[in-house]
Amino acid sequence: MSPASARPVAVSEYDDAVTVRRGTEPGRHHGRFSDDWVIGNAVNGGLVMASALTALGHRLRHDTDEHTDHLDPVAISAYFLTAARPGPFTTASEVVRRGRTLSTGQVSVHQPGADGVVVERMRALASFGDLEGAELEREAAAPEMPPPERCLSAQDAPPSFLAQMRFLDRLDLRLDPATAGWAAGRPSGRGSIRGWLRMRDDSEPDPTMLVLALDALPPVAFDLGFQGWTPTLEFTGHVRRRPAPGWLQVALTSQNVGGGLMEEDATVWDATGRLVAQSRQLCGYRDRPSR
Repeated sequence: MSPASARPVAVSEYDDAVTVRRGTEPGRHHGRFSDDWVIGNAVNGGLVMASALTALGHRLRHDTDEHTDHLDPVAISAYFLTAARPGPFTTASEVVRRGRTLSTGQVSVHQPGADGVVVERMRALASFGDLEGAELEREAAAPEMPPPERCLSAQDAPPSFLAQMRFLDRLDLRLDPATAGWAAGRPSGRGSIRGWLRMRDDSEPDPTMLVLALDALPPVAFDLGFQGWTPTLEFTGHVRRRPAPGWLQVALTSQNVGGGLMEEDATVWDATGRLVAQSRQLCGYRDRPSR
C-alpha cells in the first residue's frame, strides 16, 4: 500500500485528551480540556496530571541534543491550586536535572479564569526514567475480587449522577460489590473501594495512563459516609512498571480523617496481577459523615 493510500491511524479519546502542541516559547505547550472529562464542573485531576506529564515528557525528550531513554513517568508530586475547567490550557515546563537513571522537571498548568486573568491550576515535580523490564523484589498482592463481568458497572448508576460525572463515560469501570454499598446509601465505614478499570475506547494502558487510573475511581470518602466534593489538594504517585494490556485492578483505602482533611491511598495492578502504580493524595471534605 502506498503512503498516499494508507489509512490514517485512529486516535483514541484518551490520546486526543492528553495531546499537547509545542508553543513558540521554550517550555510552553498548549492543549484543551474537553468537557467529556469533567466531574461536576471540574476536569478530573488525573487527566490534568496526565496532560502535564505529556508536556513535560516532550520537554525532557526533545529540548536537548542528547539521546535519552527516560521516557516513562516514574514519580510525580502535584499540588492542585485551583480547579481546572473545560477549555484551552497552557503548560510551562523546565528541566530541573538530567541524571543517569532519572530526569526530573517541573511543570505547571495555566488557564484563563472567568475574568480573563490567567490562573495556575496545578504545579508538579516529576521524574522520568526507563521502566523497561522493571521488577519488584517485594510487592503487595492484588486483592481477591470477582471478575469484571460479576462486578457493578458504573454505567448502571442513575442518569442524574452520570450527567454530573461525564468522566465516567470515558471509562469502563466495574466496582467490587463488596465495596459498593455506599452507592445504595449503605457505606461500610471501612474506607475501602475496589474496582476494575479500562478505557471505553479500548486504549491499552501505558505508564502515563496509570497516573489517570490512580485518580479515576469514586472517592474513598463515599465509603466513609461523606458526601459531596472531595477535592485533591496534593498528590504523590509512583509508577513502578509498564502495565500489560487489559484490565487494571484498582484499590483505594483511607485510614486517617479529621480537620477537614483525609488521605486516599491507591494501588493499581495490571491484568497479570503485577503491581504497577501506587499513590497517596491529601483530600479535603466538606460534609460530615452521615449517621
